[in-house]
Amino acid sequence: MTHSDTLPGVGPTLAQRILAYRASHGSFRSIDQLRQVSGIGARTFAELRPLLTL
Repeated sequence: MTHSDTLPGVGPTLAQRILAYRASHGSFRSIDQLRQVSGIGARTFAELRPLLTL
C-alpha cells in the first residue's frame, strides 16, 4: 500500500471494521452510511467526507 492508497484516520483496524460492515450489509448506498461503522465518529467522518465517492 502506498501513501496515495490511504485515508486520514483510517488505519488497519478501522479498515477491517469497514470491510466487516460491507460483508454484513452489502455495498454502501450512501456515504452517510459510513457513520454506522464502529469507530467512525463525527470528526473522522468530517475529515473523510470530501475524499469519498460512491
